[in-house]
Amino acid sequence: MVAEQEILRRRDMREVFTFTIDPADAKDFDDALSFAVIEEGYQIGVHIADVSHYVKPGTKIDEEAYRRGTSTYLVDRVIPMLPEELCNDLCSLRPGEDKLCMSVIFTMDADARVLKYKICRTVIRSDARLNYDEVQEIITRNPNSHRDPGILDSALLTLNALATKLRAERLANGALAIEQDEVRFRLDEHYHPIDIYFEHPNEAHHLIEEFMLLANKTVAKAVGSGRPFVYRVHDLPDNEKLDELRKFKKRLGSRIPQQTIDLLTIRAQAKAVYSTYNIGHYGLAFSHYTHFTSPIRRYPDLMVHRLVEKYILTGKPCSLTREELEEKCEHCSACEQEAAQAERDSIKQFQTMWMADHLGETFVGHITGIMDFGFFVQLDDNRCEGLIRMELIEHPEDFVLGDSVTVQVIRVDVNRSQIDFEMV
Repeated sequence: MVAEQEILRRRDMREVFTFTIDPADAKDFDDALSFAVIEEGYQIGVHIADVSHYVKPGTKIDEEAYRRGTSTYLVDRVIPMLPEELCNDLCSLRPGEDKLCMSVIFTMDADARVLKYKICRTVIRSDARLNYDEVQEIITRNPNSHRDPGILDSALLTLNALATKLRAERLANGALAIEQDEVRFRLDEHYHPIDIYFEHPNEAHHLIEEFMLLANKTVAKAVGSGRPFVYRVHDLPDNEKLDELRKFKKRLGSRIPQQTIDLLTIRAQAKAVYSTYNIGHYGLAFSHYTHFTSPIRRYPDLMVHRLVEKYILTGKPCSLTREELEEKCEHCSACEQEAAQAERDSIKQFQTMWMADHLGETFVGHITGIMDFGFFVQLDDNRCEGLIRMELIEHPEDFVLGDSVTVQVIRVDVNRSQIDFEMV
């Protein structure tokens, strides 16, 4: 229950049409969008759960959240950064409940230009909890629909049109357009994988993504320069690796599947990290960028909320030195990389468990790595990756990266998450 005094201190957005869009199995809803038609165009609010109201610096919960740095999403479980009472209940922007938020409220015209914005603390009440499939269905069915769309459909169609323009502008400015399918598993009652499938980003994903990117960029620019702040930065790519990729694409052309090109392009990129030194974000083509939109699952976002309160809402100086803040950034970057590795290991393990049920079967895949000891092959249908040992390859010089090959599964070690193939 939100205290009445706290509501009075905030901008009341409870009467503005508001909704969340998340995966169907999500439990913590940390962002919501509000939509209203106004004289200048549209008022669009990006509302983020105000975790900083509940989690104060120096408390045991804050110390543990900092230690974890991020939530970790494994195939069969989630290791949350915050206690479930906070992330799934108190802070979660569930429909029909008054919730405290840190918000960026934009006034935009029909060409997706931001005419003005305000960063403020708000109280919202979500009207609907939607998942990506539901939103995608509304987006795709409406162009041919003759019925009255209603407020939800109108809001989603307008927001999708604006997001499409924001995305087009970003890509025109040089942002990378790499979209990786997410590997998903169907598990039985014993948490054993019975199917592997993929989720590809669609317009519903892009809608949310573009407004979250806009909020993150706006907050980073609003803070300005000269004050210690937590930026999300992405350095220029490795030129040597990019040259190799260009030569590789020129040599093989249409023989390479897009997923292999995307994989190699990602490998050529620097890792995005947190830093107080703003060098911009190469991948997004932004001069200023931060993480503001997920404080339930990322500690840097919680740090950003606290800095926004000081710099923008109250005008107070930061109590931490730049060196102290930089140390926290480095810690959070390390936590993020550890969590990402754990997530990759979890996917690999469940892929191996699935492959153990398909020993002796044949699959088509592409060579994704060539080493002295053998070829790594990623299967096209399920993205499982395994090794063909060099002693099993008759003429290794006949093969190059990206080649399509047919392989048979000859050995699976679930404990080590290793899959061995041989050429067919």
